[in-house]
Amino acid sequence: MPNHLEQAPALQVSQWFNTANPITLDALHGQVVVVHAFQMLCPGCVTHGNPQAVRIHEAFDRKDVVVLGLHTVFEHHAVMGPLALEVFIHEYRIPFPVAVDTAAIGSSVPLTMQAYGLRGTPSLVVIDRQGFIRLHHFGSLDDLQIGVLLGRLVSESANPT
Repeated sequence: MPNHLEQAPALQVSQWFNTANPITLDALHGQVVVVHAFQMLCPGCVTHGNPQAVRIHEAFDRKDVVVLGLHTVFEHHAVMGPLALEVFIHEYRIPFPVAVDTAAIGSSVPLTMQAYGLRGTPSLVVIDRQGFIRLHHFGSLDDLQIGVLLGRLVSESANPT
């Protein structure tokens, strides 16, 4: 594995939806993880990012690729709380686990967003089977591009020799 790849930081989550138990990246080691960072009031998230994340979730076997939503609120905090998010997840039929990024004291930018250096939403972070960040992208991304990357990462061994 090249030394220039960055190990994915832990997710700092205050609440989970669509899962009975909290999820950690350590527990997902050996799988490719797609983290879709979004906000409910982000037009690009609603029209592109969320539908793309659902398509990825539906296209790959969960033993190979796990999609996680990360609701990372850095603006309009008062109207994007957990109750509104729960309704949003139901109404938009988001089938994968969704984490609420932990708010930062003294900053409008939540902790996971800071740790990953996310510039906004929608953002897509792809973590390989060994836990290294292989894609860190802000804005929309073509389905074919992400599909090719995920196919390549799925074919890689979880334990390179």
